[in-house]
Order: sequence, then C-alpha cells, then structure tokens
Amino acid sequence: MSEALTLGEQVAAFRADLAERVAADPTCGREHAAFVSGFTDSLIRRAFAEAREAYPNPNPSAAERVSLVALGGYGRGEMAPFSDVDLMFLTPAPRAPWCEQVIEATLYALWDAKLKVGQAIRTIPELLHLAREDMTVRTAMLESRLVDGDAALFDEARTRFRDEIVAGTAAEFVSAKLAERDARHEKFGDSRYLVEPNVKNGKGALRDLQTLMWVGRYVRDVRSPAELVDAGLLTPAEFARFDRAERFYWSVRFLLHLAAGRAEERMSFAHQRELAAALNYADRPGKSSVERFMHMYFLQARSVGDLTGQFLAQLDEQLGDQGRRFALPTFLRRPRRLGGFVISRGRLALPHDYFLREDPRRLLALFALAAREKLEIHPSAMRAATRDARLVEQVRDDPEANALFLEVLTTREHPELVLRWMNEANVFGRFVPDFRRVVAQMQFDMYHHYTVDEHTIRAVGLLASIERGELGEDHPLATALFRQIGSRRVLYVAVLLHDIAKGRKGDHSILGEAVARELCPRFGLDPGETDTVAWLVRHHLLLSHTAFKRDPADPKTIDDFVAQVQSPERLRLLLILTVVDIRAVGPGVWTEWKRKLIRTLYDLAEERLRLGHKQRGRAEEIALRQGQLTRALGWAAGPARAHARRLPDSYWLAEPPDLALANARQIAEAEAALGPSRPSVRVEPGTEAATRVSVYTADRPGLFYRIAAALAGAGAEIIDARIHTTKDGMALDNLLVHDRQGRPYGDRRRRQRLARAVEQALGAGPPPELPQASSSAFEIAPSVTTADGASRRFTVVEVQAADRPGLLAALARAIVEADVTIHSAHIATYGERAVDVFYLAGSTGRKLSSDEIARLRPALLAASGEPSRASAAE
Repeated sequence: MSEALTLGEQVAAFRADLAERVAADPTCGREHAAFVSGFTDSLIRRAFAEAREAYPNPNPSAAERVSLVALGGYGRGEMAPFSDVDLMFLTPAPRAPWCEQVIEATLYALWDAKLKVGQAIRTIPELLHLAREDMTVRTAMLESRLVDGDAALFDEARTRFRDEIVAGTAAEFVSAKLAERDARHEKFGDSRYLVEPNVKNGKGALRDLQTLMWVGRYVRDVRSPAELVDAGLLTPAEFARFDRAERFYWSVRFLLHLAAGRAEERMSFAHQRELAAALNYADRPGKSSVERFMHMYFLQARSVGDLTGQFLAQLDEQLGDQGRRFALPTFLRRPRRLGGFVISRGRLALPHDYFLREDPRRLLALFALAAREKLEIHPSAMRAATRDARLVEQVRDDPEANALFLEVLTTREHPELVLRWMNEANVFGRFVPDFRRVVAQMQFDMYHHYTVDEHTIRAVGLLASIERGELGEDHPLATALFRQIGSRRVLYVAVLLHDIAKGRKGDHSILGEAVARELCPRFGLDPGETDTVAWLVRHHLLLSHTAFKRDPADPKTIDDFVAQVQSPERLRLLLILTVVDIRAVGPGVWTEWKRKLIRTLYDLAEERLRLGHKQRGRAEEIALRQGQLTRALGWAAGPARAHARRLPDSYWLAEPPDLALANARQIAEAEAALGPSRPSVRVEPGTEAATRVSVYTADRPGLFYRIAAALAGAGAEIIDARIHTTKDGMALDNLLVHDRQGRPYGDRRRRQRLARAVEQALGAGPPPELPQASSSAFEIAPSVTTADGASRRFTVVEVQAADRPGLLAALARAIVEADVTIHSAHIATYGERAVDVFYLAGSTGRKLSSDEIARLRPALLAASGEPSRASAAE
C-alpha cells in the first residue's frame, strides 16, 4: 500500500481488501490470518521507523536500543480481523530516555490508527522476573517474534528465558496450563456441545489446539504443529485431524469477526445462518444448512477433545516418573478380572496392538471393564479402539457384545463418562448406527443447549445420579420412585433411545418407537421390556406436554392422560424419564414451576390409577372445599354460604385451598371498603414458585387483555391464568407470573410496581401499549390448533408462535374481539417458541361453534405475527 496514506487510512483500505479476499475464498481462514499478521508487521514497522525518524540517533549507545517484539497470536503470525495487537518493547536496563521517546511515539501512531494495542515495556531482568511469577507471561514469550529493532537484545532475552525459566519447569507449566484450561472451560460452559459455542475459548475450540502447541513448545521445543509428530505427542493421523480442525476454526473465526464487525468469538444464533451460507452449506432433507454447518463444528470439537486426551496422556507417559502419574491420579486398586487386558501404570491397556482385532467383542469389553472397575483407559488402547471401531459392526447381533454394551449403559457409577469415551472412539455409533445419526447433531433453537448425543449422554448420567440418591434434594419424587420401579434397565434403555430419531423426517417420537422395537431385543430385553421401552419413547413428551399445556383441574385432562398411561409402573417410569429429559436440556431449564406442574399431574394421575376412580365426585369435592374454606375463615354460616353461591363450580375445582382463602379475604376487604368502587389487585409471593396476581373488579369486555398488557409492559411474563366470573357480574382472575429471567418477584417493591401497573390499566383510559417485538434469528411460522376433545366444557385452542413480550396480551385482544370468553390460559416457552393454550367458551357459554372457530383462527394468526395489531385502542 502507498506510503502516502496515513496509518489509519492504510488500516481502512486493508480491511476493505480483506473482506473481498475472504468473500472470494472463505475456507482459507488460516492463510487469511497470516495475511493480517503480515500487514500488521508492515504497519508497525512503518510506525516504528517514523518514530525513530522523529528522534534521530545516528550513534546509539549500548543503552539506546529497542527490540519490538510480537506476542501471543500476533507472535504466532495468526490474527483475526479484529484481534488485539500484542507488543512488547524490550530495552536494556536501565532504560534510556531515547527509548522511551521512540516507544511513546510508536504507540501514539498505532493508537491514532485505531488499532487495539496491548503493550508491555520490559527490560530483560523485568521480563524474567515476571515470567517466573506469571504463567501468562511465560506463554506469551513462547510465541514471541522479533518484528523490528535490535535483534541481539531479543536473542539474549529468548536464550535467557529458555535457560533460566523454561529449563526444569515442564511439570509446573503443564499443570498450570491444564488448570487454566479447566477454568476457561468452566467459564464458557464446560461442554464441547453448546449450541452457541465460543470458537476461540470454548471447550474443544481453537484455544485448546493452541494449548497443545504451547505445551509442546515448552516441553519439546516444537516450532510448528507438524513437529508434534516428531516429538511423539501425536501420530501422523492425529496431526491430520489437528490440522483439519485448526483450518476449520480459523475460517469460522474469520467470518465471525467480519460478520459482527468486531472481535466476536461466540457463534450466536444470529450469526450461524450467515456463516453457514458463507461456507456454502445447503439444506438437505431433514437437516437445514445451519444444522449441517454446526454438525461439522461439533465434529471438529469432538476431534479436538480426543486429540487433547491423546496428547496429554502421551506427555504423561514421557514425563512421568516410573510408577507415578504426571497429570492424573493413580489407581492403586487392581481389578479382580482382566479378561486378557492388562494394567499399565494404573490404566486399562492392551497386551499388544492387535488385541482388539482378534475379537471385535473386546471393543465393548474394554469399556465394560473400565466401567466395572472404575479404570481410566490407556491412550494407546483408545487409539486402537478408534482405529478398529468399524470392526464392532461385525458383532452387532452378538448376544455377548450386546450384554457388554448394556452393562456400560446401566452401570450405576457414572455411565456418562464411559459412554463419552465410547462415543469419542466411534465405537458407540458403529455399534448402534441409529445413535451415530444423532452424533454432533444440533437443533437450531434457543431451547436445546447441547447436541442430541450430548443431551442423551447427560440424561443417562442424571438418571444414574438419581439412582445413587445424589439428587434427592432436587428431585425427591423421582428418587423415591426409582426404588419402586420393576426394571431399571428398561428406564436406562428408554433414556438412551428417547431422542434417537431426531433429525429425520417425521415425528421423532413415532419413529423412535420403531427404532426401540428393533433395538431392544438385540440388547437382550424381553418382549415385555421391549413394549415398555417402545411406549416410553413414543410418549416421552406426554407428561410434560400435558402438565404444561393442559388444565389439571379439568377432569378430561386427567381422563385422557390416564387413558394413555394405563399403569402405575408406566407412570413412575415416565415421571423419571421426564425429569432427566428436561434437566439434560441445559442449565436453568428445570424450574420450580415445572416441578409443581409435573408433581400435580403425577399425583392426580397416580390417585386415579391406584383407586380406579376419582376419590370423590364433583359435588362432594366442591362441598369439601367450601367447608374447608368456611372453617379457615371463621365466618358465620350465612356469609359463608353467600360467598360460595356467588362463585361457579369450576372455581372450587380449579383453585387450591390456600388461594381460595386469599381470594375470599380479598373480596371481603374490597367490598367493605368505603368510597367509589375500585379494582382490587393483590400481588403476593404465592406458594407455586411464582408470583401470584389476583384481580377482583367489575367484569367487562377486554378485561383480561388489559391485565395481560399491563403485566407485559411492566416486564412480567404470565405463565398461568384462571379467569372466573361471579354470578353477580364480578371478575376474579388469578394469574401466576415470572420476571423475564423466569424467577418469581421476591422484592416487595417490585410486586407493588406490578400492582400499580395493573390498577392503572384497569382505569377508564385507553389500554396500555404493548412492548415492541425485537428482531430474532429464528423464523417461526405461527400456528393455531383446536383440540375440541380435550375438554368436555370448553374448546381448547393452542397457539404456537415466536415468543415476544406482550404476545399473550395480543392473543387475548384477538379473542376478545371475536366475542369469545377465556376460562383459563396456560403458557409454556421452549427457547424462542411460545406455546399458549386457552380454554375458551363461545357466546352461549359453551364450546365454540365451527363459525366461531373459523373467525377466531385468522385473528389469532394475525396477532401472533403482528405485534402492533394488539396495540390498537379498544
């Protein structure tokens, strides 16, 4: 580029040129990274030269020397478009004034060019002192490179660094890097299979590859990844995987920086589509382009995890003292039976390299023995298993091989650990081809945090934790029920297979049932166990969908659910499967509110299945609850009867005793108040892991819409609503709300603000404006489904749409305009997707007619997709 341009103009012109280069060849990220580093060299040399021209010194003394040194990624010669420029200015000690002037002028020039410069000014003694204390400084020096200035000074620093810092400290450095890696993984999610991964710092990402190079450089003085093979730390095949992953990650990182216009490392959903398109991924049947792209990403992350394990184990072999482990704990206990395998320094190993080839069943015996005896597998054995994994296909139908696989799956002691080893060695997918189809498969939504295989393995691990009693505090019911089930292996196999058919065309539950009926006999399950597993896979969403989308106070809900479940054993198994399935979706997905809904449905269904009928009839139940309320209130018989007659029978069946008591007191206080009639709004902590909002006021059209709009405007999300009308025309609405983080309102002042917002909305003025919808990376076509048979008294309408603040209020507005009455509303969200279910009655007070449904459906679709529509004046 022309020297006539300022440094800032050079940077702007370069970035425009860089964008064109990347667009022309987006898969050459590593070459682009070298190109950026080379440009940065030229820029810095120019700034350094201009600084020396500004402070001429034709005869410098021994103290008037400066070495301009590149560190970190810049030192490696690899830079992303918006990477920081890490520089060290090395000077003799003491530092001469001329050095400070040149350094200052160089830095000002770079800052004026809008470069992000990380700088350090060091003498050699300062550098060595810091390197002894700080592993970050040591790591930076490993990749240091002279850009300009005094070469002799830099050579002296590098030689002394090797002799005085590196020599004899390999174990210290490696231990520190492993601890640093673990802390970084913990910070960025501690999984290689997060659906919004960090391409630089995530587990299995670029930084993990760089860590291997740092260790190799420190311990074996390797200068490039290819030299890891000569050092005996990687095989040629493993280096090829290293190289492939590094190239892929650099291409992705480059595109991500350019797409974001900044140093962005997290691949959010908003960028994934753009990256997939830039890398020329196309849609395929059953899998979108972005899912195919992310599948490739997770395959590389898994490969990096495997390489890391092999690398560190080989390093351990090379550096460990005889009979001692370098980085991992020693197993002192010897197993009882080895079955031909051997123990090498505490790890399960092979007697010779072709041991697995002699009998492919040993591929499964290796992992079964590791699980049984709690042994780590030797890296050479893992390498052999990976190499020979395809041979396990020969014994898929072998009873002994399947018994070994089932032993791994159903072990009580951390089966998820050994299943991951099997998965990383490709033995798992080769033995169970249906599982291989979901390996590294992601779902492009905000609900699922992990790939399908990782979700499944986590669910198996959670199941074992429940069986061991470790989650008794979090899941007391599931823990108690585990001791009552008839066949534990049925449950483990059902957890393994519940998502086995995801990513195929069609309903994965129905397709998964067919897979289960094929696989279970092969695994050694009898016909009865096979039927149970197949039923659980087919209906693994039944409990959660019924609990979250249906009204448990409606007798038809329990009737339909029990008709599907049919037996207490199935109910117990389904409850435990539901818990681990939801828990394994990701952190924060399991909530106290979900626990309550699931427990309520379970208790009602268990009673029905145990007794064969409801314990009490409708009239008995109503009379019992009214009597309980009268005793709790301490009212005289007359006022108590009058209160009971005002409320419809549906109220007494729907509301729990504690809420009925609070409602009665609220109504009495509101009607005893002097002055003009005002709405009574109570916002209380509640007992349902949510905040309870109760509104008592004169009924009028659009009332629920006003309440919903007020709460949405105040930042609250309604998760359940029951709407009652007294026989004298008063409305009594009970709602449960969370804040936008899914938590109840614990602070009293925040609850008071909610109450004021609702009171204001119920005034005579126009209804409140709804929050504006924000843009989303997801395209969700709204749908409206009518389930006329889900209730005997009401029409159940389910709306699915992209979640947004105010969606429920917009839907309520559409329902009001259609002259339809809401009896109750039940709200569930799955990431970016909202599922709102309404129990509705028409103008006659009964189920909706076909004409009313025909009018309502397009109105709900419009409200789902047009946020502004619901803001119109009433």
